[in-house]
Amino acid sequence: MLHTPIIHSLLDTDLYKFTMLQVVLHQFPQAHGVYEFRCRNNDQTVYPLSDIRNDLERELDSLCSLRLTQDELAYLRSLRFIKSDLVDYLELFQLKRRFVDVSTDAEGRLNIRIEGPMIQAMFFEIYILSIVNELYFRRLETAAVLEEGERRLQAKAALLKDLAITQNPNDPPFLISDFGTRRRYTLDWQEHVIRTLYAAAPEIMRGTSNVYLAKKLGITPIGTMAHEFLQAFQALDVRLRDFQKAALESWVKEYRGDLGIALTDVVGMDAFLRDFDLYFAKLFDGLRHDSGDPYLWGDKAYAHYKKLKIDSRTKMLTFSDGLDIEKAWALHQYFKDRFKTSFGIGTNFTNDLGHTPLNIVLKLVECNGQSVAKLSDSPGKTMTDNNTFLAYLRQVFQIPEPQNESE
Repeated sequence: MLHTPIIHSLLDTDLYKFTMLQVVLHQFPQAHGVYEFRCRNNDQTVYPLSDIRNDLERELDSLCSLRLTQDELAYLRSLRFIKSDLVDYLELFQLKRRFVDVSTDAEGRLNIRIEGPMIQAMFFEIYILSIVNELYFRRLETAAVLEEGERRLQAKAALLKDLAITQNPNDPPFLISDFGTRRRYTLDWQEHVIRTLYAAAPEIMRGTSNVYLAKKLGITPIGTMAHEFLQAFQALDVRLRDFQKAALESWVKEYRGDLGIALTDVVGMDAFLRDFDLYFAKLFDGLRHDSGDPYLWGDKAYAHYKKLKIDSRTKMLTFSDGLDIEKAWALHQYFKDRFKTSFGIGTNFTNDLGHTPLNIVLKLVECNGQSVAKLSDSPGKTMTDNNTFLAYLRQVFQIPEPQNESE
């Protein structure tokens, strides 16, 4: 039987991979990275992830044969924040298989390690997470599963229609994007979800993080930066205490007003706000929430803008942590009089078919031979391979040890 690869286009990834790659290519192209895979809910899988290893190896071989087509390159060139030299580089771009090592252990865990130049290593993440998801759920697919997924999807579409009618036209708009590429059931299901929800409420569904689907469906690609971008600066040529400011400065230098949503939770919101001074608060359009209590986070953002005498109604809060439509609507109602809001919904859109979704990540743990870490505002989301460095990072940013966190 002919093998049909899961990833058949290098555009089938999140926009922020391209936007971050552009900065890395222009400003620190020699950086070297190590990424490690984790499944945070190994004990909840129906069967061990180690069972998909051989299929994963074959998919990686296929992935590393792909090149961007002229049509795809032209699409990237049409995005105003993508510079022509990045597209020229991408015309030559091909992922190298030797940078990825896959293994399994006696407990049935799947181990994936990526090590190589960041301009290569950083690009594997979304593809690999999508492949692992699709391989895992392929074995669980039945007609009943797809029927349940369709029932849930139609309920979401009906809810969006109702909210579109309910929304006060004088309020800031309620805006949702698909952020579900990395946790999706399949690419076809992700496309079906976006088409269905966009048809139900085009004034609410504003786009997708998936570049391939944005191009195919003629909708807006959404994304700015991820944790790995800021984490890399923990190991670049700046003082550790200054890594956030250096990363934000680097972003501003590259995009000069475009893509102005800053990610706040690499070392927690409090430590972020200590660095997010008047200069950055004026330069960036808003902030993205990805861990911790979203209401507390937003209230802290409001107090910070108020202290800086900036009208918070001119700023955007983007929420992207474990959302569904109901949670997003509640947050919008809470903040609409103080901020513009937008919401990125992932797993609840692209993998809500009745099975327990995989909670998988592939995170940067080293840059240029030094450990890097994310100190999340949510227990269990902190990730590093070096607890000594983690303790040092807490000390530098005055962050107390959390209660009951498994690092």
